[in-house]
Amino acid sequence: MSEQLVYFADPMCSWCWGFSPVIEAARSRFGEELPVRLILGGLRPGTTEVMDEAAKRMIREHWDHVHEASGQPFDHAFFEREGFVYDTEPACRAVVAVRREDAGVALAFLKHLHHAFYAGNRDVTDRETLCALAAEFGLDRESFAKAFDDEETISETRRDLAIARRAGITGFPTLLAGSNDDGYAVVTPGYQSWQKVERLIAAWLGRRQQAHSAASTADRS
Repeated sequence: MSEQLVYFADPMCSWCWGFSPVIEAARSRFGEELPVRLILGGLRPGTTEVMDEAAKRMIREHWDHVHEASGQPFDHAFFEREGFVYDTEPACRAVVAVRREDAGVALAFLKHLHHAFYAGNRDVTDRETLCALAAEFGLDRESFAKAFDDEETISETRRDLAIARRAGITGFPTLLAGSNDDGYAVVTPGYQSWQKVERLIAAWLGRRQQAHSAASTADRS
């Protein structure tokens, strides 16, 4: 398999929302040489606990830090919600449903959900809201709903979560570079600015080129 960037993210991860312009820039700058593979990591999949005031305070602090670091907008009316359950599985599954139809637009749909949740105070844990957001994105609502409910989509979402666990991913966003044949290196295990991520990817590409050149020289000797 050729080299790629592997992006582990979650639609309800505030640092991933902050990282959204960075991964877009990475795809624009390096996408031809290093296509981006999106894997849904699952921040809190399947949780059933209602978010209490302590959780709200913690999340608000995260949002403030993300806004300060990235400039991304947040709608703090979210914290007026009562009885909210921060289950990230439905939003992850929604992105997988889109990816199964067209992997090329999955990142754009992830950004669409990020914006809806963080800047628009939309409830992306709710199936009907997700269907409405898919329609607003330009997808056929009925086709999306069918794909969202499909057992294959549910299974594929679980596979994504399992891949993240096996890879030892403990936080989001996480960006790797490499291939199944040669292994993967961590570009960033968390949020970084585009300027730093660009340097890190370029450095990895430089090391890869040196290694390939050395291997080619060894083969000829």
